[in-house]
Amino acid sequence: MATQTGLRSTRRSRRMVSEINVVPYIDVMLVLLVIFMVTAPLLPPGSIDLPTAGQSNAKTDAFIELGIQRNGTISLRIRNLPERGTVRERVSREQILEEVRSLQADRNLPVVISADRSVAYERVVDVMDVLRRGGISRVALMVKPAP
Repeated sequence: MATQTGLRSTRRSRRMVSEINVVPYIDVMLVLLVIFMVTAPLLPPGSIDLPTAGQSNAKTDAFIELGIQRNGTISLRIRNLPERGTVRERVSREQILEEVRSLQADRNLPVVISADRSVAYERVVDVMDVLRRGGISRVALMVKPAP
Protein backbone atom coordinates (compact mmCIF):
# COMPACT_ATOMS: atom_id res chain seq x y z
CA MET A 1 0.00 0.00 0.00
CA ALA A 2 2.88 2.27 0.53
CA THR A 3 3.69 1.99 -3.12
CA GLN A 4 0.22 3.16 -4.15
CA THR A 5 0.43 6.34 -2.13
CA GLY A 6 3.85 7.00 -3.62
CA LEU A 7 2.40 6.66 -7.12
CA ARG A 8 -0.44 8.96 -6.37
CA SER A 9 1.86 11.73 -5.20
CA THR A 10 3.93 11.55 -8.38
CA ARG A 11 0.81 11.73 -10.54
CA ARG A 12 -0.35 14.87 -8.81
CA SER A 13 2.94 16.68 -9.37
CA ARG A 14 2.86 16.05 -13.13
CA ARG A 15 -0.23 18.15 -13.83
CA MET A 16 -0.05 20.64 -16.69
CA VAL A 17 0.47 24.28 -15.82
CA SER A 18 -2.48 26.35 -17.03
CA GLU A 19 -0.76 29.76 -16.66
CA ILE A 20 0.94 31.65 -19.49
CA ASN A 21 4.44 32.90 -18.93
CA VAL A 22 4.34 36.58 -20.04
CA VAL A 23 7.94 37.48 -19.22
CA PRO A 24 9.21 36.82 -22.79
CA TYR A 25 6.42 39.02 -24.21
CA ILE A 26 7.33 41.86 -21.85
CA ASP A 27 11.00 41.54 -22.88
CA VAL A 28 10.11 41.78 -26.58
CA MET A 29 7.82 44.76 -25.93
CA LEU A 30 10.54 46.64 -24.05
CA VAL A 31 13.10 45.98 -26.80
CA LEU A 32 10.65 47.33 -29.41
CA LEU A 33 9.96 50.37 -27.25
CA VAL A 34 13.66 51.15 -27.01
CA ILE A 35 14.07 50.75 -30.78
CA PHE A 36 11.20 53.18 -31.47
CA MET A 37 12.49 55.68 -28.92
CA VAL A 38 15.94 55.67 -30.52
CA THR A 39 14.78 55.87 -34.15
CA ALA A 40 11.90 58.40 -33.75
CA PRO A 41 14.13 61.51 -33.43
CA LEU A 42 16.14 60.39 -36.47
CA LEU A 43 13.12 60.35 -38.81
CA PRO A 44 12.73 63.50 -40.92
CA PRO A 45 9.60 65.54 -40.14
CA GLY A 46 6.76 65.22 -42.62
CA SER A 47 6.48 67.90 -45.24
CA ILE A 48 3.21 69.72 -45.73
CA ASP A 49 2.09 70.23 -49.29
CA LEU A 50 -0.04 73.36 -49.11
CA PRO A 51 -2.79 73.79 -51.68
CA THR A 52 -2.62 76.55 -54.24
CA ALA A 53 -5.59 78.71 -55.08
CA GLY A 54 -6.75 78.89 -58.66
CA GLN A 55 -7.53 82.15 -60.38
CA SER A 56 -11.10 83.30 -60.67
CA ASN A 57 -12.60 85.46 -63.40
CA ALA A 58 -15.12 87.01 -61.02
CA LYS A 59 -14.25 90.35 -59.49
CA THR A 60 -13.80 90.12 -55.76
CA ASP A 61 -15.74 92.26 -53.32
CA ALA A 62 -14.11 95.00 -51.31
CA PHE A 63 -11.89 93.92 -48.44
CA ILE A 64 -9.30 95.27 -46.04
CA GLU A 65 -5.82 93.93 -46.67
CA LEU A 66 -3.64 93.74 -43.60
CA GLY A 67 -0.06 93.30 -44.80
CA ILE A 68 2.77 92.04 -42.63
CA GLN A 69 6.13 92.82 -44.23
CA ARG A 70 9.39 90.97 -43.77
CA ASN A 71 10.74 93.60 -41.36
CA GLY A 72 7.62 93.31 -39.16
CA THR A 73 5.78 96.48 -40.16
CA ILE A 74 2.03 96.21 -40.55
CA SER A 75 0.09 98.16 -43.16
CA LEU A 76 -3.61 98.46 -43.96
CA ARG A 77 -5.11 98.90 -47.42
CA ILE A 78 -8.66 98.92 -48.69
CA ARG A 79 -8.97 96.95 -51.91
CA ASN A 80 -11.70 96.98 -54.58
CA LEU A 81 -13.54 99.98 -53.15
CA PRO A 82 -13.56 102.82 -55.73
CA GLU A 83 -15.12 105.61 -53.69
CA ARG A 84 -12.53 105.51 -50.89
CA GLY A 85 -9.49 104.58 -52.98
CA THR A 86 -6.54 102.80 -51.42
CA VAL A 87 -5.58 103.73 -47.88
CA ARG A 88 -2.04 102.90 -46.72
CA GLU A 89 -1.15 103.24 -43.11
CA ARG A 90 1.56 101.86 -40.88
CA VAL A 91 0.07 100.64 -37.64
CA SER A 92 1.38 99.00 -34.51
CA ARG A 93 -0.01 95.79 -33.03
CA GLU A 94 -1.97 97.77 -30.44
CA GLN A 95 -3.62 99.98 -33.10
CA ILE A 96 -4.70 97.20 -35.47
CA LEU A 97 -8.18 96.74 -34.05
CA GLU A 98 -9.18 100.41 -33.93
CA GLU A 99 -7.78 101.07 -37.43
CA VAL A 100 -9.66 98.12 -38.92
CA ARG A 101 -12.89 99.23 -37.24
CA SER A 102 -12.46 102.78 -38.56
CA LEU A 103 -11.87 101.50 -42.11
CA GLN A 104 -14.84 99.15 -41.93
CA ALA A 105 -17.21 101.93 -40.84
CA ASP A 106 -20.65 100.33 -41.18
CA ARG A 107 -19.83 97.92 -44.03
CA ASN A 108 -18.46 94.85 -42.20
CA LEU A 109 -15.70 94.36 -44.76
CA PRO A 110 -13.69 91.14 -44.45
CA VAL A 111 -10.06 91.38 -43.37
CA VAL A 112 -7.50 89.50 -45.46
CA ILE A 113 -4.04 88.97 -43.99
CA SER A 114 -1.20 88.88 -46.49
CA ALA A 115 2.08 88.05 -44.80
CA ASP A 116 5.52 87.72 -46.32
CA ARG A 117 6.76 84.14 -46.62
CA SER A 118 9.62 84.79 -44.20
CA VAL A 119 7.37 86.18 -41.44
CA ALA A 120 7.11 83.88 -38.43
CA TYR A 121 3.85 81.96 -38.26
CA GLU A 122 3.44 83.06 -34.64
CA ARG A 123 3.25 86.71 -35.74
CA VAL A 124 0.43 85.97 -38.20
CA VAL A 125 -1.52 84.00 -35.60
CA ASP A 126 -1.00 86.82 -33.11
CA VAL A 127 -2.55 89.34 -35.50
CA MET A 128 -5.46 86.98 -36.19
CA ASP A 129 -5.99 86.58 -32.45
CA VAL A 130 -6.14 90.37 -31.95
CA LEU A 131 -8.80 90.63 -34.66
CA ARG A 132 -10.85 87.70 -33.36
CA ARG A 133 -10.81 89.00 -29.79
CA GLY A 134 -11.94 92.39 -31.07
CA GLY A 135 -15.04 90.89 -32.66
CA ILE A 136 -13.85 90.83 -36.29
CA SER A 137 -15.28 87.52 -37.46
CA ARG A 138 -14.48 87.66 -41.18
CA VAL A 139 -10.72 87.02 -41.29
CA ALA A 140 -8.93 85.17 -44.10
CA LEU A 141 -5.40 84.50 -45.33
CA MET A 142 -4.20 85.57 -48.76
CA VAL A 143 -2.43 82.95 -50.87
CA LYS A 144 -0.48 83.15 -54.09
CA PRO A 145 -2.52 81.99 -57.09
CA ALA A 146 -1.48 78.86 -58.93
CA PRO A 147 0.70 79.48 -62.00
